[in-house]
Amino acid sequence: MPIYEYTCKDCGEDFEALVFISSTKKPECPRCKGTNLNKKISRIASGKSECGSCSSTSCGSGGFT
Repeated sequence: MPIYEYTCKDCGEDFEALVFISSTKKPECPRCKGTNLNKKISRIASGKSECGSCSSTSCGSGGFT
C-alpha cells in the first residue's frame, strides 16, 4: 500500500494518497474532488544518514533523509 504524492491540475492542491494495488479507483483531490491529477516523484526514506560521519542515533536526522 504505497503512499503517493499528487498535485491536482484543476485547483493546484498538493496532497498524499494511500493507493491500494488492487484498487481500480483513481484517487481524488480532497479540495475539489477532481481526478485530473499529476503524480509527483517522491524521495523515499533511507536508513543511511546523509552526513556520513555519524551513526543514525547520534545525528539529528535520526538516520533518515
